[in-house]
Amino acid sequence: MSACRAPRRRTTRRRTALLAVGAAAATLALTACADGGTAGGSAGTKFVPGTGGIDRVKKADRQPLPGISGTTLDGKKLDLADYKGKILVVNVWGSWCSPCRLEMPHLVKVANDTKADGVEFAGINTRDPNKPPAEKFEKEFDVPYPSLYDPMGKLMLRFPAGSLNPKAIPSTVIVDRDGRIAARALKPLGEEELRKALAPLIAEK
Repeated sequence: MSACRAPRRRTTRRRTALLAVGAAAATLALTACADGGTAGGSAGTKFVPGTGGIDRVKKADRQPLPGISGTTLDGKKLDLADYKGKILVVNVWGSWCSPCRLEMPHLVKVANDTKADGVEFAGINTRDPNKPPAEKFEKEFDVPYPSLYDPMGKLMLRFPAGSLNPKAIPSTVIVDRDGRIAARALKPLGEEELRKALAPLIAEK
């Protein structure tokens, strides 16, 4: 009898794990394609709400980017820690997300223009259950930087609570040269506001 029940227990455990991941994905779905402001910060979070919907943190109060690594859409390994020493723009997107389509040309333009200033870009593609739509999206917009493939949104959950964590799709997090989170936008970004967010970080020594 016990030999027959063991697979059922394993199945139950698997279902429980899947339900937990599903709950996290459902939470993410509630904020999908949502405009942002300062949502998600705790009372002790020392960030300054930006007038254009970009939250910023003073240099002394920035939290480190959590360990985020995985496989990109083209099957390569990527660890965001490898960008330390550069300014890093991390954009969370999905091929199904209309605001992501609106902002992508601006991200591509700024990524190409600021590379010589020591700025790198990386994406986190989320909630695309299959790769082909995301790959088509990258090809359509000629995206020059890699994106981690994160269909269940697990990588977003690695950001510490109360930090400038990405809580919507699209979200953009900007990391300084020391690998610490300096700014966040919970909305699609235009070219000029992204440049303005990057300018003080480029000027930092």
